[in-house]
Amino acid sequence: MTSTSSALRPFNRLLLTGAAGGLGQVLRERLLPYANVLRLSDIAEMAPPAGPHEEVVRCDLADKHAVHRLVEGVDAIIHFGGVSVERPFEEILGANICGVFHIYEAARRHGVKRVVFASSNHVIGFYKQDEKLDAHSPRRPDGYYGLSKSYGEDMASFYFDRHGIETVSIRIGSSFPEPANRRMLSTWLSYDDLTQLIERSLYTPEVGHTLVYGVSDNREVWWDNGKAAHLGFQPKDSSEVFRAKVEAQPMPAADDPVRIYQGGAFVAAGPFGDD
Repeated sequence: MTSTSSALRPFNRLLLTGAAGGLGQVLRERLLPYANVLRLSDIAEMAPPAGPHEEVVRCDLADKHAVHRLVEGVDAIIHFGGVSVERPFEEILGANICGVFHIYEAARRHGVKRVVFASSNHVIGFYKQDEKLDAHSPRRPDGYYGLSKSYGEDMASFYFDRHGIETVSIRIGSSFPEPANRRMLSTWLSYDDLTQLIERSLYTPEVGHTLVYGVSDNREVWWDNGKAAHLGFQPKDSSEVFRAKVEAQPMPAADDPVRIYQGGAFVAAGPFGDD
């Protein structure tokens, strides 16, 4: 587990949204060194209950007034809340689109000047796997979920230009204990590398709105983080140690999206509501 540098002073109060989700549960313990108080929020029940230096506030991100109460008194926001898979637009709308607006508007009203936004590789999912991208590559969302993250990046850019709220948008690849398939050999982000990236996103001065790809030091990657070099993110882990295990799986068909597109199966999800 990555630990905070002794030279970094903890924030008084950090907010982690989506704290009951998959990555939220991972980050809950890992973020404690960065805050005197870690405020945890989700629409779901939190387990275990709040421990020392934690406080739990249940909140529906679609509820503007609830989000404004949630953000009051925090110094920075790590925004991982929302629907994290491809779903019908109506299910994405409340938490991912209205919710990100509510987060930024609450940050403006309460003077919060730093946000770490959990964006996604699905913002650029329709690129082919043989294409190399950087932060300036045009976005090509692969579904409603990817569209919502693209909107969140625009919201971050707007609130920096208009209100000076700085954001690091992390286009997370595939953050799991280990890669589950061949595509993830390129997109895998270890939990330690994710923790380091959040640390750099919180503490690097003058980030403006920075886009960074959340990916470990894998042998074959599709993303160039040169335009985020000022963050000083240096991933330590690699998917290579899992290659033999993953490549023992049957090879997907040549026309399977998981072999063609950076977004994998997300490019083929839906359409919804045709029945």
